[in-house]
Amino acid sequence: MTITRRGFLSASAGLAVLPVFDRTSAAVPREADIVVIGAGAAGIAAARRIMAANRKVIVLEAAGQVGGRCITDLTTFGVPFDRGARWIHNAESNPMVKLARGAGLDVSAAPVGHKIRVGRRNARPGETEQFLAALVRANRAIDDAARGRLDTSCAAALPKDLGDWTGTAEFALGAGFAGKDLKELSAMDKAHAQDRNAALACRQGLGTLVTRLGEQLPLALSTPATRIVWTNRDTNVETPAGRISARAIILTVSTNVLTSGVIKFTPELPKRQLDAASKLSLGSYDRIALQFSGNPLGLARDEVVIEQSNSARTGLLFANIGGSSLCTVDVGGAFGRDLSAQGEAAMIAFAKEWLTGLFGGEVAAAIGKTSATRWNNVPTILGAMSAAAPGGQASRKILTEPLGGAVFLAGEATHETLWGTVDGAWESGERAADAALRRIGGALKEPEPLEAPERPKPRRRGSVRSVSPLD
Repeated sequence: MTITRRGFLSASAGLAVLPVFDRTSAAVPREADIVVIGAGAAGIAAARRIMAANRKVIVLEAAGQVGGRCITDLTTFGVPFDRGARWIHNAESNPMVKLARGAGLDVSAAPVGHKIRVGRRNARPGETEQFLAALVRANRAIDDAARGRLDTSCAAALPKDLGDWTGTAEFALGAGFAGKDLKELSAMDKAHAQDRNAALACRQGLGTLVTRLGEQLPLALSTPATRIVWTNRDTNVETPAGRISARAIILTVSTNVLTSGVIKFTPELPKRQLDAASKLSLGSYDRIALQFSGNPLGLARDEVVIEQSNSARTGLLFANIGGSSLCTVDVGGAFGRDLSAQGEAAMIAFAKEWLTGLFGGEVAAAIGKTSATRWNNVPTILGAMSAAAPGGQASRKILTEPLGGAVFLAGEATHETLWGTVDGAWESGERAADAALRRIGGALKEPEPLEAPERPKPRRRGSVRSVSPLD
C-alpha cells in the first residue's frame, strides 16, 4: 500500500559535490554597484534581479561550478543525478517553474506515493494506517509544543506511545526532513515550515536548472571572498584576484561557512548575527547512488521506500529515477554524519547491506556503478540544509537584518517558512536584492524577471540533453 508524501519526503533534498562544469569565468572588476557572494540559488536569484534593474553586479563563487547545493551530475551514470537539492515546490507561485519551462527544461510533479517495508515485505494496509496515524499525532504534538512560550526540541514534544513506529516517525520528521535528529530540532522551526507536499522535479536535474539560470550573469568562479569590509566610509570585498569596491554586498554562504571564520569581516561580524547563524547550523544529509542491472528491487519508476525501524541506522530509497536503473539511498542526522565521516566506501557498504536486508541477497550482485555525496566535507558548504536548534527559531529573522545598512544576508537559512528548500533560497535572494537596490538608490524601473535563454528542443521526445553553461 502506498502512502502520501506528507511528513517524510518533503525535505529529501540532501546535498553534495560534483565534477566541475566547463564555464568561462568573468574577470574580477575593481568596482561594482553590488557584489554577490555565492552562486547558489540565492546568489543567482539576487544577481538576476540586480541585472534586471540595470545595475552593475559581479557574482563571486569560491567553488569551480555554479549551483551551490543544487548540483546535477550528468556524467557518472549517463543520466541526471541530483547530488544536492532534488525538488522545488509551489508550481503556481514559484518563478523558477516558469523560468525552467522558458529555458526548454521539463518540470513535472514529483512522485506522491511511497511504500514502507516491514522486514522483507511491504507493509500491510493496517500497518500503513498505523504509521500514518503515528505521524499525524507526532506532527500535532510538535505543533502544539510550538504554541508554547518556550521553543523546545521536537523530541521533547513527541508522544511516548508511538510503539513500533517511533523510530520511523523520528526519521521521517527529523533526519529525513531536516538532516538532524529530533532532539536537535526546534519545535517552533519545524512548525513554521511551510507545507511542501506539492513538489516538482526537473527532468534534466535541478542543478542543471540553476546553472542555466546563471548563464547570463557575470560570474567569477574559483574566486572566494576572503574579507568583507563594511565600515561607514568603505564597503568592499577582498579576493585572491583583488579588491572590489561596492555600494552594497549580498552574502549567500551557508551558516556553517559563515561561522567557520573562512571569510573575515572588518569590523568583525556582530555577535548577534554570529550567534544566530550558530543556532541555524546545517544538518547532515547525504545520498548514496547505486546503478543496477535491471530492476532487482521490483519497484516502479520514481518509487520511494522507507522501512519500519527502531534504529537510527536507516535511510530513504528513491528507486528507478526518471525511469532509469539509478537508485539512491539517502541518510541523515547523526547516523548519516557518522557514516559520511567514515568515507564513501563505508557509505556504499551500508547501502548494500540495508537494501539486502529489505529485498534479499541477490540485490548486491546487480549493483554496477556507485557514488556517494559527502556534503559535510565540501569546504564551500560544510553540510546540508539549515535547521534551527531548540530556542533558535527567531534566528532566521535576525539573519535578514543588514550589517551597517550595506551588507545583506540571503540563503535558505534566512527564510522563516521555506528554510531548507531551493524555493526559500531563491526568494531570499530576490528579497536581499530588492533591499540592496533600495540602499543604492533603487531600481530605475520596477525590475522585470530575466528570462532564461531559449533552448532548442531535444530531437527525440524523452531524451536527456547534456547541458553545458557554454551552450
